Amino acid sequence: MPDLSVNIGSLKLKNPVLVASGTFGYGDEFKEIFDLNILGGIVVKGISLRPKEGNPPPRIAETPCGMLNSIGLENIGVERFLKDRLPSLKELKTEIFVNIYGKSVEEYAELASILKGVEGISALEVNISCPNVKEGGMIFGSNPLWASRVTEAIVKNTDKMVIVKLSPNVTDISIIAKVVEDSGAHAISLINTITGMKVDVQSIRPVLGKIFGGLSGPAIRPVALYMVYQVVKTVKIPVIGIGGIVSAEDALEFLIVGAKAIQIGTANFIHPDIASKIIKELEEYLYAYNIKSINDIIGSLRV
Repeated sequence: MPDLSVNIGSLKLKNPVLVASGTFGYGDEFKEIFDLNILGGIVVKGISLRPKEGNPPPRIAETPCGMLNSIGLENIGVERFLKDRLPSLKELKTEIFVNIYGKSVEEYAELASILKGVEGISALEVNISCPNVKEGGMIFGSNPLWASRVTEAIVKNTDKMVIVKLSPNVTDISIIAKVVEDSGAHAISLINTITGMKVDVQSIRPVLGKIFGGLSGPAIRPVALYMVYQVVKTVKIPVIGIGGIVSAEDALEFLIVGAKAIQIGTANFIHPDIASKIIKELEEYLYAYNIKSINDIIGSLRV
């Protein structure tokens, strides 16, 4: 059988398929649909220092080939996550990545400190790129100085692998990628959503309660793929590709340009078992082309 295992730094994944933060909850909703143990990893819904209510409704709007969301990082807070959600996640035989968000460098550092030493967490994914929250959010991901400060603070206060999630809403994503690498990040994931909006022409009002939100889904895939390609050429640390992946072919595109792994996001809402199908199709692809390891595909782009 072909070998699907990949390494993200010192962390070995059984395959390169992860499910993205905010689209898979804490896994409970999907347990009855497919065996979560087959996943390379689960990136749980983002958590903050304290519970957060999120943005006013409406929060989601459908668009051609995608969706806009303005959830605003609503979450239960780190205390309840550790008490109510992590125990069941620890029972799974897959890697657990905890996505964290803070309104200040100090909050990020405190979150990292709280999670330090906690068993069952493989890595922290640091969200410095959410476009639909007032405080923190995208400002940390669009300013090299702040991106550096957040990364350094988290690395200093944790014993976990640190993966920084980058925003596409910047002039040159390679600059931010290089800064977070130099600041101690162990890996990079990209892209987060692209800022966008939609208007109801009948009411003459924005469709989303917060006016704008983050665009995700197949519409952003070509942008995401190009940005992953740029970042892979810029940094030496592993890169995880995100953005509009709905099939094994999509996943292969990201792997071919150099991503070590991929995350499936919006597609989970449409086809809840999509991750399991993509894993199976990746295996079938390797078998069909007599490729022994998925690592022979990674970074194989011919130019």
